[in-house]
Amino acid sequence: MVCVMSDFFELYPRLYVNDEIILGRVRQFMERVVQPVINNHWIQDKFPKWIVSNLRELDIIDKSPLLTGLITMEMARVDPSIATFYTIQNGLVIGTIEKMGTEEQKKKWLPLLKRFETIGCFALTEPDVGSGINDMNTTVDRVGHRLIIEGQKKWVGNATWADISIVWTKIKHTTQIIGFIVENKTHGFKVEKIENKFGLKVCQNGLITMENVIVYDEDILQGSFKDTIRMTRYLVGWEATGLQMGAYEHALKYAKEREQFGKPIASFQLIQELLAKMLGNLTACQCMMYQLGQIEFTDAQAALAKAFCTSKARETVAWGREIFGGNGMSIDYNIGRFFCDAEALYSYEGTYQMQNLIVGKHITGLSAFV
Repeated sequence: MVCVMSDFFELYPRLYVNDEIILGRVRQFMERVVQPVINNHWIQDKFPKWIVSNLRELDIIDKSPLLTGLITMEMARVDPSIATFYTIQNGLVIGTIEKMGTEEQKKKWLPLLKRFETIGCFALTEPDVGSGINDMNTTVDRVGHRLIIEGQKKWVGNATWADISIVWTKIKHTTQIIGFIVENKTHGFKVEKIENKFGLKVCQNGLITMENVIVYDEDILQGSFKDTIRMTRYLVGWEATGLQMGAYEHALKYAKEREQFGKPIASFQLIQELLAKMLGNLTACQCMMYQLGQIEFTDAQAALAKAFCTSKARETVAWGREIFGGNGMSIDYNIGRFFCDAEALYSYEGTYQMQNLIVGKHITGLSAFV
């Protein structure tokens, strides 16, 4: 059985044996392979690409929504950037092609993606367009038997080293949005790494510029990006939960070891209060996400979970950094990495405010935005 000090309401014992075995492998991989190197990669803005070949051995693709969420949580418990890589590859890319790809697209790309031999990214956000996706500036225009894409995409995770991109565009002179599978080596497709981030630094985000990029009808996806976003927001809720688990476990260990005035600071009343509040937040998120993973959830339910869990993550890591005092300012103690990464989770895949407006529209029947 997996031993989890941050599983206060005993969710793990409810798992099927096979699910627990897979989670145990993921936890072992993250602790033994990723944890020793992750702080240096975070500081250097680098992704440890050499770990990708090991991921296929973990058996983490094509799992139930609940198990996929728990895998994401286990990864984020050690590093949210690795979890983000997994959710992009498994959710945004594989999930999109499974739902919206033609049979030919599925045969061509899914085996390679599932073996992590091909890496993908999901290009929706633009330099001047975030949640207001109807204002998208990237366009596609038909010229004979070819289709020409022009435009830019920003904050695209995995973009700097991906092999293919799921690119969303407007059909020129219309409001219709369609998606394409575009190979990143296509002429006119350029990716620049986004530098100087202070969160999710291990995840490699890129600015994609497309100038006269040629695609064809066989590259078109059959469906809407909204079909995939629901699942991704659900997984961000799990990321925020795992991040809190990691922050809590590091803070608890530190509090037991750090001595002031002749005794461990864990014995101080105010430190115990901070630890209890951290545990309360992460346990509430675990229970919410566990329940969500067992139902056919709606856009509004995924939005509520994403908003709630990422907002609680900000509180939890702030309390954790407080426990570390001055040492909390050093990445060597891990808590500072979680503190910064929580800010990225809070904003990406739709801001806290946008998620709440999605929920508000659902419960009132009135939309606050177009």
